[in-house]
Amino acid sequence: MINNKPWQRIILGCSLLLLTHFAVGASPAPVTSEYTLPNGLKLIVREDHRAPVVVSMVWYKIGSSYEHSGKTGVSHVLEHMMFKGTKNLKPGEFSNIMARFGAEENAFTNYEATAYHQVMSADRLALSFELEAERMQNLLLDKDEFTKELKVVMEERRLRTDDKPNALMYERFKAIAHQASNYGNPVIGWPDDLKHITVDDLKTWYNRWYSPNNAIVVVVGDVDPEQVRKLAQQYFGPVKAQENMPEARPLREINQPGERRLTVKLPAQLPTLIMGFNVPAVITAQEEWEPYALRMLAGVLDGGYSARIESELVRGSEIAAYAGASYNAFTRGDTLFTLSGVPNLQKKHTVASLEKALWQQLDKLKSTPPSAEELDRIKAQLISTLVYQQDSIVAQANLIGSLESIGLSWKLAEKDITKLEAVTPEQIQAVAQKYFTYDRLTVAVLDPQHHLNSKQSASVTED
Repeated sequence: MINNKPWQRIILGCSLLLLTHFAVGASPAPVTSEYTLPNGLKLIVREDHRAPVVVSMVWYKIGSSYEHSGKTGVSHVLEHMMFKGTKNLKPGEFSNIMARFGAEENAFTNYEATAYHQVMSADRLALSFELEAERMQNLLLDKDEFTKELKVVMEERRLRTDDKPNALMYERFKAIAHQASNYGNPVIGWPDDLKHITVDDLKTWYNRWYSPNNAIVVVVGDVDPEQVRKLAQQYFGPVKAQENMPEARPLREINQPGERRLTVKLPAQLPTLIMGFNVPAVITAQEEWEPYALRMLAGVLDGGYSARIESELVRGSEIAAYAGASYNAFTRGDTLFTLSGVPNLQKKHTVASLEKALWQQLDKLKSTPPSAEELDRIKAQLISTLVYQQDSIVAQANLIGSLESIGLSWKLAEKDITKLEAVTPEQIQAVAQKYFTYDRLTVAVLDPQHHLNSKQSASVTED
């Protein structure tokens, strides 16, 4: 499964960073323990004794942003193959065993990592560790199984991207917005790369990256940390570490000589606009406060029913049928602050008028900072949203793994609210002035072609 949904409306811009209860004083700080095994595997255990269940996640610090031209999609295909047999497990047997013991399982690949998780009764944790350690070191990568599974992946791409105009448009948009990093490649891979990928490519990728010293095991639930450590040592401890593991580096975008613009012509129902500004993430920001100000700015624009885009462009002037803003501060490299929307055709508005209206919203923030009252409302909304999400043990494990997989510490979450609450109206104005410029802008427009059918090729024009 690909963990990449570009059209999901991300309120307040951060789908990765949830809030620990400790950060707002809702309950005592959750007890979190961290260990590193002799072979380099990192183990993070958080106690949550509300129910006799546990979530176990294995994160490998390898995703599509590590891939090279011609080999895109290899991380995601390998994720599929992790269920297709090991030295001691038949194809599909991993999932069958988990189902037999009442466990829920899933896996996903994103730009930064590939992760596998199970939710189960707490007394079944050893089973998860045993099976995950097995496929960490003994994956078979059978050629016949690979051939079958590659067809599944190509069909997944067709259903999720090739047959969906908005997804195709977003894919093209990302490709020109990220020209210095591999964030411009789709997680699922480019079609031609998938056609030419081989089982030997997967073997090379697996042998290089699937190693205990490139893995993070996250356990959240009704467990004793020391007992979990002993289990981890028992099952993962014997797995040999990979020598000379490559060190990940932050991904920085090049300076643009001007805005980038493309028009995608596809058989679609509605015209769509995407505007993306190259901005820093927490890892790449020169000023520590800037990503937090950008998160708050996303909330000012798109923080619910009373936010500016909804109240002024959707309900007020009715220029937009839909519009939104998104920003993810927790990536390994420079990222995008994105505005997107569909013009209100019933009111005779166009993509051009919508783009103009969105620029007017940005210019307002450049000239006048938000009021203290408006900012306080956004902060309160963000805190409550994150606290609510944090009620899930799966969300807690995702938070920990997401941060650790990009080189940040899970402890950063404990400082999150403090950093957000410290953001001032003037800082929001400052990041708007600094980052919302034409030299940082990429624009994509979906131009519906009603005379085309779904089998005809997309027409792409870059300006």
